Amino acid sequence: MKLSTKGRYGLRAMIDLAEHSGKEPAAISSIAERQGISEGYLEQLAALLKKAGLIKSIRGAGGGYILARDMEDISVGDILRALEGSLEPVRCAAFYSEEGCAASESCVTKYVWQKINESITHTVDEMKLDELVKESRQMNSGKEQTVPKCNAGR
Repeated sequence: MKLSTKGRYGLRAMIDLAEHSGKEPAAISSIAERQGISEGYLEQLAALLKKAGLIKSIRGAGGGYILARDMEDISVGDILRALEGSLEPVRCAAFYSEEGCAASESCVTKYVWQKINESITHTVDEMKLDELVKESRQMNSGKEQTVPKCNAGR
């Protein structure tokens, strides 16, 4: 499974939002500056996250974005699925197609794909936004708050 920049940048933006918003909304420009992501691209990601019910927008002076739910109730899986869609690296017809798969009776690999899919789902659904914020704060305590650009996944 390979995540696109939508998933990678969106997750970084959500961690930043959770870390910096609290009761006050966080401006896209502030998140963009801290994370090194263009405001236009971040607006596109925010629209997807808002549609998924993960963030809310606050209009007007001092407006911006806030989390729509408590950070301990938002999983990495929620965020990635909102931005990427399905996280399954293999969608096996034996499990998803009404017609099934012609090779299903003798195909053992379907169990491999099922286990991989279940592992990914379990992993990303168990990781919560509040845990990532806590980790981020520990990593960045005493450091300048500007995050260097990350080339992970390239």
